[in-house]
Amino acid sequence: MRLITGLSNPTIKYLRALRDKKHRRREERFLAEGLRLLTDARETGYLPETLVMAEGRDPHPLLDTLIDAVEAAGGDVIEVSEAALSKITGKDNPQAVCGVFAEFDTGLARIDRNSASLFLVAQAMRDPGNLGTMLRTADAVGAGGLILLDDCADPFSVEAVRASMGAVFTVPLAQARWDEFQGWLRSGEGQLVAASLREPYDYREAPYAAPCFVMVGNESRGLPEEYEIACDLRVTIPMLGRADSLNASIAGAVLAYEALAKLR
Repeated sequence: MRLITGLSNPTIKYLRALRDKKHRRREERFLAEGLRLLTDARETGYLPETLVMAEGRDPHPLLDTLIDAVEAAGGDVIEVSEAALSKITGKDNPQAVCGVFAEFDTGLARIDRNSASLFLVAQAMRDPGNLGTMLRTADAVGAGGLILLDDCADPFSVEAVRASMGAVFTVPLAQARWDEFQGWLRSGEGQLVAASLREPYDYREAPYAAPCFVMVGNESRGLPEEYEIACDLRVTIPMLGRADSLNASIAGAVLAYEALAKLR
């Protein structure tokens, strides 16, 4: 175990740079913060290549187990000052531990349409917090995966990983363009369901069928017209107050639970 306290240390600079998308893509590495999140990762088969801990932290048996696992796998374990950890994570009050993980493959081949009755799809979702919430929802409903279409936020950003509460490690994740996804989906069974106002069913009365792919669109624009038309089923969630729509990730959660109830 190494101790690093200097903020100008090359390792600290490298770790800090992983908050930048360009550097993250080049290195194919990402940061995840928090003992619970890192424990979830370990329990699902993912170990950080580098484990970073605050010096003077409180002892914890889960952290001891994590340290042993990382060292046994040949990973690097370092201690840093609180100021250095704050610089790495970009938070004034960072959690006491974070890790560097290798990005994993996000091709459509990761998605097994026979593994579950329900899958989530997000198109051009730009907010990393919403994306992380979609991952968390996918985990909560036992979805077979989350498919990100077109120009979504980076699922490996610090914000998205944090919002996923560990689901980035537990939910199969794929990224694709619309045409690629369409070809893949239509090569087998699969009902594509859109949150839409175009000739929709009430979401509580819709005839969902497995495997069901529930798709929500961009936070401000929704789904493109051609995407909605290509769907097998379009559903709407009634707005009973002054709001004309729900947050995209919230809408995805509402539709996912309703579809799941019908598919069981």
